[in-house]
Amino acid sequence: MRILITEGLSPDAVALLRAHHQVDVRDGCRGEHLCDIIGLYDALIVRSQTRVCREVLRRAARLRLIARAGSGVDNIDVAEAERRGILVLNTPGANAIAVAEHTVGLMLALARHIPLADASVRAGEWRRSEFEGVELYGKVLGIIGLGCVGVEVARRALALGMTVIAADPFVAPERALALGVPLVPLETLLARADFISIHVPANASTHHLVGRRELALVKPGCRIVNCARGEVLDEDALLDALEEGKVAGAALDVFGTEPPTNERLLRNRRVILTPHIGGSTAEARSRVGLEVARQVLRVLAGEAPAHRVWGNVLSEQGANPLG
Repeated sequence: MRILITEGLSPDAVALLRAHHQVDVRDGCRGEHLCDIIGLYDALIVRSQTRVCREVLRRAARLRLIARAGSGVDNIDVAEAERRGILVLNTPGANAIAVAEHTVGLMLALARHIPLADASVRAGEWRRSEFEGVELYGKVLGIIGLGCVGVEVARRALALGMTVIAADPFVAPERALALGVPLVPLETLLARADFISIHVPANASTHHLVGRRELALVKPGCRIVNCARGEVLDEDALLDALEEGKVAGAALDVFGTEPPTNERLLRNRRVILTPHIGGSTAEARSRVGLEVARQVLRVLAGEAPAHRVWGNVLSEQGANPLG
């Protein structure tokens, strides 16, 4: 079988695949170039930057599966792949620890004004009184989406002495309570949370899940972190809430357009911006790579995948479609 990898996969994962099949690594293969060569391959492995659109799939005469090294599949036309009999699989949870740690890091940076304080000292200033922050201890964290990443964020927040609540219609209340996280309606979460962290995938039902209406319900002075997908949060509504003083600060690792071009967003000093690096650790890259390689080998050997995707909804026993 011929396998095409279009974005950086760990060397151990590539070696595992090459022990069984012919593998071509073409980092940065996109658009028309991908369309031109996709017909040669039985399997395609991508991360978040390769868009597998209808035209790519139309030319994929031999393609049997598309494997996403990561959880989100918003860069893949899953419905068209399904229509053409092409299996789509992903690796939810493989980078959950990395994303959770980045989320907590952004919460701390927001609470203590770390980026602004760093910039101030580098500019030769010493303005301690301007950077008085707040503690995470004793605050309420509201997690939207208690899936793989949300659970890891909850565990770390509880260890910091936070009270954690969550909104997720796909999680059994008993499972959440066993973690120490009561489930509440989204409206209740918005009204109670001092910090809000978003952990849902991008699909039709989650587009602007946190929008103007939801931001009008938040507790005054709350802080919002988004390490999920940019489309889930209405950036313009968030900026309005920041300018009005309803929201005290925000930290975004993901954006509606990447890289972001919204000048209001780029200029706002109360927003911390990172370039979609939540899952970017050496450990996560290795873990994701090996998991996706093993899944591809299973499918090419005629076995069922562990994580199959149907029309942007994960089909796995016990899995959570909200990520």
